[in-house]
Amino acid sequence: MSSANSTGAGLAGRYAKALFDLAADAGAVEAVEQDLDGLGALLADSADFRAFVDSPLVDTAHRCRAVAAIAEKAGLHPFSARLLGVLAENGRLAALAGVIEAFRQLARDGRGEEEAEIVSASPLAADQLAALENILKTRSGRAVQVQSSVDPSLLGGLVVRIGSRMIDHSLKTKIDRLRHAMKEGA
Repeated sequence: MSSANSTGAGLAGRYAKALFDLAADAGAVEAVEQDLDGLGALLADSADFRAFVDSPLVDTAHRCRAVAAIAEKAGLHPFSARLLGVLAENGRLAALAGVIEAFRQLARDGRGEEEAEIVSASPLAADQLAALENILKTRSGRAVQVQSSVDPSLLGGLVVRIGSRMIDHSLKTKIDRLRHAMKEGA
């Protein structure tokens, strides 16, 4: 499966770029991005939808009818609906998650934004997230879109990923480093 994802990254990127260019020319980037966010949530939340998207056993005609019905029911922008149709026609629905992520990145780049993922041991308050967002904005020089999640195994502290950089100030990592240093000294 990872080989399909790695080879699909270029493919997903090409679909995303074509969709982004169409949406940008029509001033519809925000609408298409909202549609793709909804489809991404559907992929994350629905095992049935994931199975449908990933299944090579579903014939092309059935795939096309199904995605047309989904697009109509969801009220997708015509560009988003056409993307689903093209992916279904070409047997590339399994690339949908990659297309969504690549499109999000193109949209962020177009807005001059960067995405940051903040993982904490316990939920952060809104003012804490806002303060972190301001710090990251100052450091990166770009607007930062923050996604936060909780991982109790960190014990305390934070792990921040922004672009390809990672800052790990978790208590778990500090304990692991101390444990490793003590083993070396013994």
